[in-house]
Amino acid sequence: MNAKLHLHQPLAERLRPKHLGQVIGQQHLIGEGLALRLAFESGQPHSCILWGPPGVGKTTIARLMADSFDAQFISISAVLGGVKDIRDAVEKAQAALDGLQPQRTIVFVDEVHRFNKSQQDAFLPHVESGLFTFIGATTENPSFEVNSALLSRAAVYVLQALGEEDLTQIIQRALEIGAIAPLEIAAQQRLIAYADGDARRLLNTLETLAVAAKSEKLECISDTWLMKVLGERMRRYDKGGEQFYDTISALHKSVRGSDPDAALYWFTRMLDGGADPRYIARRLIRMAAEDIGLADPRALRLALDAAEVYERLGSPEGELALAECVIYLAVAAKSNAVYKAFNEAKAWVKKDGTRPVPLHLRNAPTQLMKNLDYGKGYRYAHDEEGGHAAGENYLPEGMPAPDFYRPVQRGLELKIAEKMASLRHMNQTQVRKD
Repeated sequence: MNAKLHLHQPLAERLRPKHLGQVIGQQHLIGEGLALRLAFESGQPHSCILWGPPGVGKTTIARLMADSFDAQFISISAVLGGVKDIRDAVEKAQAALDGLQPQRTIVFVDEVHRFNKSQQDAFLPHVESGLFTFIGATTENPSFEVNSALLSRAAVYVLQALGEEDLTQIIQRALEIGAIAPLEIAAQQRLIAYADGDARRLLNTLETLAVAAKSEKLECISDTWLMKVLGERMRRYDKGGEQFYDTISALHKSVRGSDPDAALYWFTRMLDGGADPRYIARRLIRMAAEDIGLADPRALRLALDAAEVYERLGSPEGELALAECVIYLAVAAKSNAVYKAFNEAKAWVKKDGTRPVPLHLRNAPTQLMKNLDYGKGYRYAHDEEGGHAAGENYLPEGMPAPDFYRPVQRGLELKIAEKMASLRHMNQTQVRKD
């Protein structure tokens, strides 16, 4: 009977780590001498929030913490649970504490951000009294989604998506226990790309493949067979592969080319292919700075706002804000003048010598510096006509005017160009007078 049950035990449970040393990934937290490792070794559990993407080991670490402290483990799903579950947890924790052999309790709340304020507040008195240790797991930024009162009583640990080496280890462990037939290298690489850092997704997919491979009596899983079995579930391009970068390139070029429909198409293709919306958000911020710049400074703010909205809402709701940003960037006035100016300035400084700061531009906080003529002759622009010290030189002595920044004749840079031309004329007029 037990053997039969074992055969039907989910692969994720069969491979679940029994101690901290078996945990794959999160070495920045559980490595020797690091935060979570020290928490385990302290002998004293403390309330904490485990923040990270799906399938990175939040539940596993919480369970291991309970085992490490020989504590009763109570799990609550904030998606399905409510105040009744919290009350039941309190009663069980009290009973464990009052028993003949008093036992600590760890209450684990998965997706804690799904609980509203009053539900989160219900934990506070029991956390403060020490009745139980609270561990919350969340995929959302706890700064936004967890009550400040509860957050102030819990350490926050940031977990990271699993890397390629981590996911390879999981596949290797599945092979070692005979849970799945051997895989071709190409098939393994596709599975790792499809998992996208999510161990749970990888394990569930491996389990599906194992059943299908067994029914067809396969001795080895090929990439071709993998695609046939999983079809639409598989990513249409591999993250980090050539097609991934081709698609983000197409999105960037469509935005630069002011084609909102094409930009929206490639954006949707990336989402449909499984790209992380946070990655797309970072690229949109880059586009706003590189291709729009000061022609429309609102674009950068909109891109930052869209990224923040996605962090707050997640998928799919937050994707709409990113789509709005994509269209705005596509139709905005374009300028790469700042991008070019910055690159030219970097190239100039790299090849040029270290020129001294002119004396009149130096600060003079001490009398010695004043005696050395630091700041002597500096003209305070606010005291000059129009708030501009016409003819003043702000470059090192002998350095020619580099003309790094050249505004384009589009958007706000039209006005910037007019202003710069006016300032230049004033400077030249003053020089002629002198």
